[in-house]
Amino acid sequence: MDPQRTPLYEEHCKAQATLVDFAGWSLPIHYGSQLQEHHAVRNEAGVFDVSHMTVIDIKGDNVRSFLRYLLANDVAKLPLKKALYGCMLNESGGIIDDLIVYYLRESPAYYRMVVNAATREKDIVWIKKQAEPFNIDIEVCQDIAMIALQGPLALSKLASVLSPACMNAVSSLARFEACTEGHWFIARTGYTGEDGVEIILPEKEAPLLWQQLLNNGVKPCGLGARDTLRLEAGMHLYGSDMDENVTPLESGLGWTVSFEDSDRNFIGKAALLQQKAEGVKHRFVGLILAAKGVLRNHQRIVCANADDGEITSGSFSPTLQQAIAMARIPASVKESHCQVDMRGRLLPACIVKLPFVRKMKDNQSISSCDEAQVQPSSGVYK
Repeated sequence: MDPQRTPLYEEHCKAQATLVDFAGWSLPIHYGSQLQEHHAVRNEAGVFDVSHMTVIDIKGDNVRSFLRYLLANDVAKLPLKKALYGCMLNESGGIIDDLIVYYLRESPAYYRMVVNAATREKDIVWIKKQAEPFNIDIEVCQDIAMIALQGPLALSKLASVLSPACMNAVSSLARFEACTEGHWFIARTGYTGEDGVEIILPEKEAPLLWQQLLNNGVKPCGLGARDTLRLEAGMHLYGSDMDENVTPLESGLGWTVSFEDSDRNFIGKAALLQQKAEGVKHRFVGLILAAKGVLRNHQRIVCANADDGEITSGSFSPTLQQAIAMARIPASVKESHCQVDMRGRLLPACIVKLPFVRKMKDNQSISSCDEAQVQPSSGVYK
């Protein structure tokens, strides 16, 4: 079966993008230079076609109760127009998917979820099955596009294509807040570690917005740059950094699990509480290679006096000019150094806290293995 095409497919062809099949969609991997696209987002602004993502609207009087049961994070914490990042778990605590949910209306309750393209079918089946006792309306949105404008100049570039009133509303958004303008939904979210917005709009209107942004000097960016940007920012990729075989507690996502309300039951809670009581056997860390080479997914990590670990996501960081990775290692490892097995050669690496780059919040980044041990970054913005 041929891959599906987003509403921006023709725009990608005009820009001579190199297209690949990604989760059943024909998407650009780059437009000539992944490196230039990465630096454009870090230094100015870049735009991504993320129309392959699945948008699900959930409405009804019992939606809040349903989502408090479905998700490990607690939507009761959400004020109107605010978003929450979290995981949808199975009964064993394994991660079915990670997602964003927005609280859009109080009465009747209306939430919007954005889930991954690669897990679309299983997500929809799971959500509808769990929703049966709650009597709510679930709609998988059709005929829409999704565009992510990211970078320190993202909002200034957007100002040239929005009305003054709409731009004022967007400019007033805090991170992880959203607003609507007619049929457009604009959220101050992203997957790059930079400021920016994600815009959901009617598919027929997407090519014009895309061209307006490109005409204003915004660089089109593909999946390659999106991956190195999110890795630098310590943001997880489903299927690499977590899946149904691991829990949030061993994937660096314990902060997305809300245990505060002891009376709230959510799918997977019992398994997570048991794992906490027994002791989580793995922890999620960053690695910086202290030698020449590139860190790759599934490479073995050799730790002193402990079992082996494994790289979940690895690449060369264009920003730091170093090989970096996210990895799962035994919780018993206390040392700040390890070794990575590269085709039988054990190369030294530093164990660091994530993220590697977090320019959007405090303009700090880890620039070397030595510095990482002295001033580790303290977390990732989601």
